[in-house]
Amino acid sequence: MGKAQHIFLAIILAASFKAPAIAETPPPIIAPEGERFTLTPAEGGYVRLNKETGTLSYCSVKDGVTVCRLGAEERAAFEAEIDRLRKENAALKARAEGAPVPPAARPNMAPSEEEFERALSFTERFLRRIMRLFREETSPGGAL
Repeated sequence: MGKAQHIFLAIILAASFKAPAIAETPPPIIAPEGERFTLTPAEGGYVRLNKETGTLSYCSVKDGVTVCRLGAEERAAFEAEIDRLRKENAALKARAEGAPVPPAARPNMAPSEEEFERALSFTERFLRRIMRLFREETSPGGAL
């Protein structure tokens, strides 16, 4: 477990014991250098700052489970990305419908007579070679 996970676990445990309220606001909980999040106590929970993206989330502990809600800006960004991906998906599906289907991808199609004969020829040559090897390796009157 990393240091940030230990700190977060300690916060969860401390919040679950429902300690009496302190008159002054506690200082923000700052993750060690290089960690991604900073947690600051807020009314009823914590505000989580993502130091890489700058987004804020409100986190609270309910029945021993930490729940974080996205901020309005972050939610709007996710919804915009979902809309973009839906449009891209629709465009790709439309393009794929117009593309020719390769012969190998056509389901339930029997091979042509030429393909069948070619496969049969390969199989026949393979079996002849194997039989020749068996005959060469067997001693006269002996078994393999």
